Amino acid sequence: MTAPRTDLSTHLVENQPARFWPNLWADRPLQNALDSLNAPVGPVASFARALSDPGVQEAGRAANRNPPELRLFDSGGRRLDEVGFHPSYHDLMHLGLSEGYSALAWEDAPGGHVAHAAMVYLMSQVEPGVCCPMTMTYAAIPVIRASPDIATQWLPKLLSRQYDPAISHISNKRGATLGMAMTEKQGGSDVRSNTTTAVRDGDAYRITGHKWFCSAPMSDGFLTLANTENGLTCFLVPRWLEDGRNSIQLMRLKDKLGNRANASAEIEYHDTLAYCIGEEGQGVRTIIEMVHHTRLDTAMAPAGLMRAALVQALHWCQNRTAFQKRLIDQPLMRVVLADLSLDVEGALALGLRVAAAYDEPNQRPFARIAVALAKFLSNKRAPNVIYEALEALGGMGYVEDTALPLLYREAPLNSIWEGSGNVICLDILRTLHKEKDAAEALEAALVAPKGRDPAYDTALSKYLDEWKSLPSEAQARRFAVQSATLLTAATLLGSENPVAADYCAARLGEGASAIAGGSKDIQTDLILSRATSVA
Repeated sequence: MTAPRTDLSTHLVENQPARFWPNLWADRPLQNALDSLNAPVGPVASFARALSDPGVQEAGRAANRNPPELRLFDSGGRRLDEVGFHPSYHDLMHLGLSEGYSALAWEDAPGGHVAHAAMVYLMSQVEPGVCCPMTMTYAAIPVIRASPDIATQWLPKLLSRQYDPAISHISNKRGATLGMAMTEKQGGSDVRSNTTTAVRDGDAYRITGHKWFCSAPMSDGFLTLANTENGLTCFLVPRWLEDGRNSIQLMRLKDKLGNRANASAEIEYHDTLAYCIGEEGQGVRTIIEMVHHTRLDTAMAPAGLMRAALVQALHWCQNRTAFQKRLIDQPLMRVVLADLSLDVEGALALGLRVAAAYDEPNQRPFARIAVALAKFLSNKRAPNVIYEALEALGGMGYVEDTALPLLYREAPLNSIWEGSGNVICLDILRTLHKEKDAAEALEAALVAPKGRDPAYDTALSKYLDEWKSLPSEAQARRFAVQSATLLTAATLLGSENPVAADYCAARLGEGASAIAGGSKDIQTDLILSRATSVA
């Protein structure tokens, strides 16, 4: 590749770090976390290496810069209700599905959910928008499996590892994806206020109503909620029928802050054909299994976003000088970057530990509470970590020539998706109140590393004393922050992570600070040696 010119007519271009394509597999914390969980390394390494290709990373930028296009009508005025995507989007979808992003966890290989979670972490570093349809396909599998009549036709296509964007009935396709359309204007997360209705039509139903958010509207089908005479019910709505198009009308695409490569739409159902999933009136209970699995991905994605931002900041600081020193050698910058690295390591370790619980049916109670805690804390950490990484680049971090604006716009999404911060915190309280086994599993996980770190022991003792009974709703966020931070520390201590003591000192000790660089008593050199293991 011919290098760009640096000797310009007015100046010499110098002290500008070269273009950087990270090696996603040169990630020591990821490899250590997989080893500690005895997780499958092969599929994760394969995916990481594929995503490290400069052409793939450029495709991620292209997909983000060329958002989906709404195509309501053809030239003759006939309704299409389609969404067109940039070729790079299709390339990334093909790569993700072929590597097993959606299917691997359901192929009965040990550690499948851990490998899947690691893939979410990796893809989020390259182009987070394409994660949405693949995540929903992954998460819908257990719901579809529970409906044998539907599973016979749909499961082989959802698990095929083939990406087929053709506009055709599922029987004609090599592979399929699923989206979801749950919320409505008047209710949002309060789906019990939904007004969409469904009436029986032979073995199927006909749905009429609207959905305020339909994720990935070009999917081959959607899981959706509608009211029958017996109450709120879950349905599978096929996008394409054997004799044409199902009557799903796209009203508009959302003009979103981030997640630009992925389409989100407002839609209307007009006597739309649908099939019942589960029992009538049990829609929330049926769909909760999908929510349980999408929540894992929304806990892992922020770890990937933070890692991507940190890697960019580290590269910049290693190759930029100021005041006769590299930025990475400036003491204050080192402390800031090390502090950010602790949040990345913590989010990754906790997310993968939660994923490991998904692989063990007897750990379902722990997974139920731990995934909510991981989602809440990691998503609250992400915007600040990404902002601090952006600031490390100075003015360059604020322009679209770098990846930081993309990551910063993406930072709020995973907290909002399927239930924002307050919803998650209240769900944590409800789970601990109603599910004794979940409460016991959390307490056991927190108590297990007792005696390994004095800062942890002190914080745990205060926590157990303060929360002898569950807090009021008004204190739910404080409780969630303390619980999740302790659980992260417990995870790092339990896996004998080299930075565990530093995490405890920085996030639990007396010197804990909410601002990056405000921590004391951390081993900056050790932390950065792990974080800078990229090549």
